[in-house]
Amino acid sequence: MSETSPKLRAELEGIPTYKPGRPAAAGGPVAYKLSSNENPYPPLPGVMESVTAAARNFNRYPDMACSGLMEELSERFAVPLAHLATGTGSVGVAQQLVQATSGPGDEVMYAWRSFEAYPIITQVSGARSVQVPLTPGDVHDLDAMADAITGRTRLIFVCNPNNPTGTVVRRAELERFLDRVPKDVLVVLDEAYREFIRDPEVPDGVELYRDRPNVCVLRTFSKAYGLAGLRVGFAIAHEPVAAALRKTAVPFGVSQLAQEAAVASLRAEDELLGRVGSLVCERNRVVEGLRSQGWTVPETQANFVWLRLGERTVAFAAACEEHGVVVRPFPGEGVRVTVGETEANDILLKVAEAFRKEG
Repeated sequence: MSETSPKLRAELEGIPTYKPGRPAAAGGPVAYKLSSNENPYPPLPGVMESVTAAARNFNRYPDMACSGLMEELSERFAVPLAHLATGTGSVGVAQQLVQATSGPGDEVMYAWRSFEAYPIITQVSGARSVQVPLTPGDVHDLDAMADAITGRTRLIFVCNPNNPTGTVVRRAELERFLDRVPKDVLVVLDEAYREFIRDPEVPDGVELYRDRPNVCVLRTFSKAYGLAGLRVGFAIAHEPVAAALRKTAVPFGVSQLAQEAAVASLRAEDELLGRVGSLVCERNRVVEGLRSQGWTVPETQANFVWLRLGERTVAFAAACEEHGVVVRPFPGEGVRVTVGETEANDILLKVAEAFRKEG
């Protein structure tokens, strides 16, 4: 029997594995999962009814064009249908964008640390990652990113708010950056946490895209809308980019259940805004609590907070788990903590206070 294995692409060697937030242990001491930036609320009104009705027909393929959802998004954001594309969460659409723009010899740029899927989807395409360090305040260094553009740059991700730091770039600096980017380089504004922003100086990417053909906006139903388990996201971009996304999409990738749930969620935005407002209040309480204990916490506009702990990162995550919450450690760097239920946030604050006193 031959020992020869099938030939696989060399680019797959050494690809970092995406590390999802650990779930709460079933039957164990962990009661709250604060590791995946999920919404702690149940589905919005009307969502379960829509999903239940759609489930009666899941022996059939979903609407590949996502027609109902596309029409709803077109009306909601006042954009042409031809400027929309859907995918399996915003990360699925991000991978389609890399596939559509970049291959061997090309460069994909993003800040670091930022969303950990960026290096994975870049390496899968065969392109080269260009990682530009965040500023000492854990914010995108847009001037350094503009300076790093070369003739091989094809795609630039700007995660705003940034995952995992929660920090943002504001209108003036973002517009100045976009003015410096060559018009044939696609800039992707990844706005997965847009609904949680309260800083009026942070621009809505949809407004920036309208007169900039090289700007694409990513959004998702996984975070504020609470549909993380159904995997549906979308992009708003000018027609050539949106058309390329539809070409690179996995056929029937967005299930009918996800489509119906997304439409129902869009129609329940009043309830959504109330829930998001409550989470923002909890976010502010957690940040103020941590700062009062002496922690340095970057200003966050997302539904999570970032603690730069360096070598103490893993120890802090272990202390949290021991007391009933699981957080997301980035060993050697820091911990990202989702703003969850009030009870979970209270535990986090107690653990953080004790950990700081011990340290």
